[in-house]
Amino acid sequence: MVKPIPFSEPPYLSGLPSPYYKKSHIAWQKACRAFVDKHLTQHAMDWERDGLVPDKVFQEFAAANMLVPCLPAPLPVEWLQKLGIYDILGTVKVEDWDYIHTAIFTDEMSRSGLTGPPASLTTGYSYAIPPILKFGSKQLQERFLPALLLGNKRICIAITEPEAGSDVAGIQTTATKTADGKYFIVNGTKKWITNGIWSSYATMAVRTSGPGPAGLSLLLVPLLSQPGVNMRRIKTAGHTTSGTTFIGLDEVEVPVENLIGREGEGMKYIMTNFNHERLTIAIGVTRQARVALAAAFEYCMQREAFDKTLIEQPVVRHRLAKAGALLESQWAWIEQLVYQLTKLKKTQADVELGGLTALAKAQAGIVLDECARCAVLLFGGNGFTTTGRGEVAERIYREVPGARIPGGSEDVMLDLAVRQLVKNYQSRIKMLERPKGSSKL
Repeated sequence: MVKPIPFSEPPYLSGLPSPYYKKSHIAWQKACRAFVDKHLTQHAMDWERDGLVPDKVFQEFAAANMLVPCLPAPLPVEWLQKLGIYDILGTVKVEDWDYIHTAIFTDEMSRSGLTGPPASLTTGYSYAIPPILKFGSKQLQERFLPALLLGNKRICIAITEPEAGSDVAGIQTTATKTADGKYFIVNGTKKWITNGIWSSYATMAVRTSGPGPAGLSLLLVPLLSQPGVNMRRIKTAGHTTSGTTFIGLDEVEVPVENLIGREGEGMKYIMTNFNHERLTIAIGVTRQARVALAAAFEYCMQREAFDKTLIEQPVVRHRLAKAGALLESQWAWIEQLVYQLTKLKKTQADVELGGLTALAKAQAGIVLDECARCAVLLFGGNGFTTTGRGEVAERIYREVPGARIPGGSEDVMLDLAVRQLVKNYQSRIKMLERPKGSSKL
């Protein structure tokens, strides 16, 4: 077996032992890579240049049930089996699926180094369906989940607004009940909504009462062909193919039965949903960093300057070493978090790992910045060119802000992480305090 280019694969795929991966994980990785390489990775750069992933690709993934791995683990086994889905690619039974399988899928989907093509397929499914599964009423699930889980209809998550990004509590889009109580009338705007332009529905954060987080609710809002909905694509520096969308909502009529969970509890639902989003972003972004650094490493072993290859230059090796240390440290941390998720209940994981997940997401963007910048500099002029050998490095570097802003901007994530850690610490201390009037013994 030929060893891969340094830093191009996680250690467990480079022949090194790992305590995390069982036989089912290794079998899944091989099957997943074969499918994703065939249907996505080998075409990703061409699609990103064209600015669009063909519709048939989503249909191919849906037909193979290869959208299901986007969901948080454990999978919704009862629903999947009800729809005739018993395994993924004939390799892993849905009841045996864990977060390590999810991490492998997310990592493999990002092997092109580009965020746009995989995001065009997975973002809405990954983040907009879970709130319906976790908090939606039985009638809401029966009406919408079959088409969504099978990929017959598309959905997006619509939280962000022009004036409310990481500050979710500042959302201004309103949903006001009609006098007869049968409908919500939705007015407002949503911006930077991934997959929105193709989506039949949105899991949307709306304000159903007063200011602040207590006034927020989640509502399943029809989009395509719905009166009062106007959508247009937004051009972004990176993620070109992901379908970033501006959504205008003018007197949009939505049945009250489309309320997800309870009115006024939207903020709680959104926060628990963010943990899955941030962790999967961290996994994909770390793979992007790996692609950039490995491409630069390979180039430095071939490119000659001053009568020797670049890799023979101490300054080049130093730059690669610094970036590589950050990359592998980040991946080891992610593996640890993913493993912990396989051992903790959802409620416990949200408390214990919520802040650390935000921190890992922020750190992933920092690591990508270092690795992408390293790659561009070592590619030299080729790294500053949108075609040719350095194209992948140039494109990845352009996507760095897309890793550090969406899903919670970096500074907000860093602050959130520490606040959550402090809160957890203070809660534990309070539990250890002796109640007043109790015996000293």
